[in-house]
Amino acid sequence: MSGIKLLSKEAYQGIDKEIAKYPADRKSSAVMAALAIAQNELGWVSESVVEDVAAYLEMRAIAVWEVATFYGMYNLDKPGRFKLAICTNLPCALQGANKTADQLKALFGINFNETASDGSVTLKEAECMGACGDAPVVIINDREMRGKVSVEDVAGLVEEFKTR
Repeated sequence: MSGIKLLSKEAYQGIDKEIAKYPADRKSSAVMAALAIAQNELGWVSESVVEDVAAYLEMRAIAVWEVATFYGMYNLDKPGRFKLAICTNLPCALQGANKTADQLKALFGINFNETASDGSVTLKEAECMGACGDAPVVIINDREMRGKVSVEDVAGLVEEFKTR
């Protein structure tokens, strides 16, 4: 285990619960869960987090980086206070996701994978979230799903962020 501990005791306990789901010699199988726990606590997966998770799971850091960079669910750059991920796959696109995304881009002055200059919002383009019946779908801060988010809803969403 690494000498530097970046996460809380509760986070390591959560990782231990994930490790316990696998045979003792397969600790590395908990890597995705460990990264998710770290991101949930810190907001993103930094190089230091990758190294800490690698040491904790007795893996090479490059193997953890391979997982972190392969899956789009990990924030490899520190996001803004609010991270908005909007699905632009076909069902959402047919229901206006691209127009909604364009409005968000214009409102914050950013494109996908950018953070507003004031650090308030990071905008991400997301793959299908499995909620096509509620298209277009937005995930806020990796935790809260909103459905049927239209161009008309964008201003209200921005106002909501100001009060949080």
